[in-house]
Amino acid sequence: MVCLGNICRSPMAEGILKSKLDDTIFFVDSAGTGSWHVGNKPDERSIAVTKAHQIDISNQRARQFSYQDFKNFDHIFVMDQSNKKNVLRLAKTQEDQNKVHLILEELSTKSTMNVPDPYYDTEQGFKIVYEMLNKACDCIANRI
Repeated sequence: MVCLGNICRSPMAEGILKSKLDDTIFFVDSAGTGSWHVGNKPDERSIAVTKAHQIDISNQRARQFSYQDFKNFDHIFVMDQSNKKNVLRLAKTQEDQNKVHLILEELSTKSTMNVPDPYYDTEQGFKIVYEMLNKACDCIANRI
């Protein structure tokens, strides 16, 4: 799961998908394309909205996406077109590129393909993002 700073959308997506998969079979992680928040915990609003759904992401720490992630993961889900462009810049092969998808491509109803960044939004914005990610993660969990 990849977003810009790895403190809002991708930590929520990581926590949501982890809650839907067997952790003895699947490894889910998140990262940001930028380095501003490396080592920081998720935004308090992301922690609060996931906690309201019995998902604890408070122990996560932000990290920056790197080329090694192409080697470590079978699927790389990005939150928006900007994240996708930044991740694809690091891809060295077609196989790397084929791993990268917008997370909302998982939904059959594609009214928007970008998960909005709620960082400058209200708590309601975080709730809306949670619902979008939850639906997409349901599709991912059912598919894999």
